[in-house]
Amino acid sequence: MTRTVTVGDIIRLMEDIAPPKWALANDKIGLQIGNVDKPVSRVWVALEASPDVVEQAVSAGVQLIITHHALLFRPISVLDTRQRRSRAIQHLLAADIAVYSAHTNLDVAPGGVNDVIAERIGLKDTEILDVTYRDALRKLAVYVPTTHLEAVRRAIGEAGAGAIGNYSHCTFSSTGIGTFLPGDSTTPFIGAHGVLERVEEARLETIVPESLLPQVLAAMRDAHSYEEVAYDVYRVDQPGPAYGIGRVGNLPKGMALSAFAEHIRDAFGMRHIRYAGDGDLLVERVAVLGGSGSRWVEKSLAKGAQVLVTADVGHHEAGDAWQDGLAIVDATHAALEQPVCAVLADRLQRMLHSVAGDCGVDIAAAPIDVDPFHWT
Repeated sequence: MTRTVTVGDIIRLMEDIAPPKWALANDKIGLQIGNVDKPVSRVWVALEASPDVVEQAVSAGVQLIITHHALLFRPISVLDTRQRRSRAIQHLLAADIAVYSAHTNLDVAPGGVNDVIAERIGLKDTEILDVTYRDALRKLAVYVPTTHLEAVRRAIGEAGAGAIGNYSHCTFSSTGIGTFLPGDSTTPFIGAHGVLERVEEARLETIVPESLLPQVLAAMRDAHSYEEVAYDVYRVDQPGPAYGIGRVGNLPKGMALSAFAEHIRDAFGMRHIRYAGDGDLLVERVAVLGGSGSRWVEKSLAKGAQVLVTADVGHHEAGDAWQDGLAIVDATHAALEQPVCAVLADRLQRMLHSVAGDCGVDIAAAPIDVDPFHWT
């Protein structure tokens, strides 16, 4: 029997990829229109729910549109359906199509907007341009009979505990003697009612991001042999995993700024592109930020970039950046961000298949260009 998949099921997968807590302050993200309990069989991923996207989604029988740009970013006081955008909202409601938006949280997310841009450019050794979120860390110490030490160690590692830099499953264990006296209502794995039991146990310690603590504790309990698990959770002062906006990385081989701008134009399917800076400048290290990124000039310089690839850069911003030593390649907003839609749709499809099997839900990038700019 095919499992029914709902809007809420897809949202949960989406929030595994780009948790809402990663969004920048005052961003408008999450469910914008619709019912989380509605079953879905067709999902589109789009840069935005433009009137053209909505019109074709209604015709194609789509039940959920996942967008990068929020449909309802500013408060709406009037829905005048003589206007196209208002009619699009009317059509969404009439067709019962849900809209969910992941904006700066998808910019920040590993494998999200900025990683897709960096990969398409061909950057190597990428790192975060500007850290905007750190997960708090917790120290977990659990007492385990030595017979089950490896099972618990493996379970909590698979649940995400013990990640330090590029290493995973990092733990420490020491052995000693644990004591307990089972009460009359217990069903002890070891020992008997009313008899003080002594067991060789290990104290297993590891580090856990706070956001993963519930699933790590659940995995610990499932793998543990005891009816009542003895464990401690401590606050620690070390900074947790970093997440942030933008990426910076190195080109496989340096090239002149003018040639690099042409490379960006071709990589993102544009007819023309503009840049600010000396066309002969040797570009080796590149900062990228999808969307309007001119506020990150100083961060790009601090990271050693010779150029920032972004969009929506004004005259004074471009001039100031170049005078300060940073070249600018200014692509259109949509051209830079559109490629994430197909990547995200494929990722969601694979994630859904892993949890729901062949459930009959199709997730695809919306087959519509939403870039408002055209070149003659």
